[in-house]
Amino acid sequence: MRKLAVIRVSRFCLALMVLLWVCAAQAREYPEFADLVERLAPAVVNISAIPLPRAKRSGDADSMNEFFRRFMPKHQPPPREEDELSLGSGFIVSQDGYILTNAHVIEATDEITVRLVDKREFRARLIGMDKRTDIAVLKIDANNLPRVTLGDVNRLRVGDWVVAIGSPFGFDHTVTAGIVSAKGRSLPDENLVPFIQTDVAINPGNSGGPLFNLKGEVVGINSQIYSETGGFMGLSFAIPIDVAIGVHNQLRATGKVTRGRIGVVIQEVTRDLADSFGLKGAQGALVSALEKNSPAEKAGIRVGDVILRFDGRPIPSSFDLPRIVGNAKPGARSTVQVWQKGVLRNVALIVAALPDDNDAPRKPARHIEAVGANRFGLLLAPLSGEQKRRAKLDGGIAVKDARGLAARAQLRGGDVILSGTRRGQAVEFRSVEQFNRFANQVQRGESISLLVKRGSTQSFVSLRMPVQP
Repeated sequence: MRKLAVIRVSRFCLALMVLLWVCAAQAREYPEFADLVERLAPAVVNISAIPLPRAKRSGDADSMNEFFRRFMPKHQPPPREEDELSLGSGFIVSQDGYILTNAHVIEATDEITVRLVDKREFRARLIGMDKRTDIAVLKIDANNLPRVTLGDVNRLRVGDWVVAIGSPFGFDHTVTAGIVSAKGRSLPDENLVPFIQTDVAINPGNSGGPLFNLKGEVVGINSQIYSETGGFMGLSFAIPIDVAIGVHNQLRATGKVTRGRIGVVIQEVTRDLADSFGLKGAQGALVSALEKNSPAEKAGIRVGDVILRFDGRPIPSSFDLPRIVGNAKPGARSTVQVWQKGVLRNVALIVAALPDDNDAPRKPARHIEAVGANRFGLLLAPLSGEQKRRAKLDGGIAVKDARGLAARAQLRGGDVILSGTRRGQAVEFRSVEQFNRFANQVQRGESISLLVKRGSTQSFVSLRMPVQP
């Protein structure tokens, strides 16, 4: 009996040890944030900014409208002017008082106040801001301030724990934590920033605040959220710190940010588009339009080319090209590798400077009469001489209506089809009959691409003929 009791006790002890080991292992899976936050919080600041009176604001939308575009539901009206106060966060990057935050926090403001964790307040002056990346640099008159340590974004991995400190809804130094859920995200109208996506709880007021890794290093600036309600829904986006510091350095040195440009309008290369151009793999940036007398046009790059490398750096996606070109120094000589009419070419060009405001107004599409149809489901019409003159076109045919295959490819009435590419060979269209001859040559299961002008923009659209009739 004693022997049996000893065995039972031993088994109980063993089970208890296993249970304790499992609990300890599970505890180790969750990091300890308290010491980290205690050390980092002094370098994080609260920012409040009083907007300029409406009469002094410029542009169609003021900074507060931009704030509500990013963080509030579309159906919710902005506050009355007398209640307006832009609240955000920031962090100190140097002991003599330089601070990083978001441009939309302090844009079009009359007075900026920075409050530290010890409740001291300073009037801040704006050193400069860059709307394209949503970065602003502030300066307060103070010395021996606590500052953050910068991290290496390249070492940040999807699944890593990260911590945000900021002032959501004005609650100073609020701490939230989560993981990196994706890297290199491209958002609409934000093609210069490869965002870090996290599930950290970010809300209005977190803008401009730091995103830390578990070493206590800043890896990003919390900038945007994806939300249908204006509150946190599990998708937050931070500007990588290397992008922010690059902007910071230029703003401190010159007060502005200089970027390169080559004068192309690009789009993503889908599998069907790659097949139509005879390109192995959906990669690179497809040139859908060229600016007249731009560096790209002068170098011999043409509409329909696929840019695969820039200065030796591969272009896996069209979203990568603007960032890589933007980092090039204006006036520098660069080499561009393009896929042109089924041939790999290297062309040299001189990088130009990206202007501060290069947004062009868009013209509405025109109504055109149709005269025929084709096997793609397109009702087409020729362009008159007057229509060509106004649109500055030498050729092209107008789409009156799109059905079936064409409608599924998102073609629509008012579009103008300029050219088609099949098996890497491009044809410019000057009549409906010419287009129909081109269409009749397309075999079942084959992909083609059409260069389509819509308003003032143009892009390639792919169509794949079904295998079965």
